Amino acid sequence: MNTSALSCADCSAPNPQWASINRGVLICNECCSVHRSLGRHVSQVRSIRAPNWPPVQKEMLFTLYNKGANSLWEHALHNSSSKVKLKKPSYRDKLQTTRHDFIIAKYKNLQLLPRISHKDNPNAYQDLSKQLHASVRTNNLETCLRLLALGGNPNFCHPERGNTPLHVASQAGQAMQVELLIIHGANPCTLDGLGHTPEECARIAGHHQLADRLIEMQYELADKLSFFLCGRKPMHSMGEHYLIPNVAGSGLNVGLGEANTRLQELDNEQFEQLACDVCDEVDRRETDAIWLTTEQLQSSIAFLPVNPTLSPLRNQGTTETGHSGRPGLCSAGGGSLSGH
Repeated sequence: MNTSALSCADCSAPNPQWASINRGVLICNECCSVHRSLGRHVSQVRSIRAPNWPPVQKEMLFTLYNKGANSLWEHALHNSSSKVKLKKPSYRDKLQTTRHDFIIAKYKNLQLLPRISHKDNPNAYQDLSKQLHASVRTNNLETCLRLLALGGNPNFCHPERGNTPLHVASQAGQAMQVELLIIHGANPCTLDGLGHTPEECARIAGHHQLADRLIEMQYELADKLSFFLCGRKPMHSMGEHYLIPNVAGSGLNVGLGEANTRLQELDNEQFEQLACDVCDEVDRRETDAIWLTTEQLQSSIAFLPVNPTLSPLRNQGTTETGHSGRPGLCSAGGGSLSGH
């Protein structure tokens, strides 16, 4: 993808090399450093040059970009009646003051989004979710992004139809809508009123390629760990869903036995949290590897940023995961796969 004619969503710098996938925008190197400091719960950053990027997910990103997704996040800037006193910076402005503050206001505080009056409509969130449920059967990505941004629930179960937006999009064969919903937290394993998963809905409707992709999404966390440890992913189409790494003699099995013993002591919720933390740390390190090869970018993000929606103990756990060397991270990752 040639990005030379494109521009950064936050400062209009030419030739952006990074994407915020959940926001549907492209960003330059410098603005990306601010996005990374906000954490994945705010902005899911990925390099345009990153390997193993699912083709439909990348198509979804550029479709949103071309459809003007950035205007959603900057709605108040183009609304003459808005009381927000913000001005969009230029790439010539200082990063650590003007651009930094603008990016935080735009994505973390959501100061520029359209406002929904819950006073006038106490059922506003449910209405947004119902609109989302109806919209995902179409290819109108930007409408669904707006509904999600305003508070539509990607896991909303329609009280009459007994299914979620992901079931609807899967049955309709809307592959990019499926990608968007998953990125915003839709559960690919949830069942509808007939006991069908979204993958089964796609398969029944004859959308076999989408059904295969939905299987991949169910194992996304395990696949990321497998690729980090083994350099390859399972062949889901062949019924292979997990790769258990063989670290014997590799120098990565230091403390593996002790790690496995400790993993067995975790309950399901604790195990799931650990696996997610390890996966997020792997993602950070993979992004850092690309980041440090980029011209003029010499400082990495040492740890995952604090997520205010998590408990202090959980945030401490993510920091401890970041302190782990490669052998320790491999032990945790390998144990997570073998204990699935």
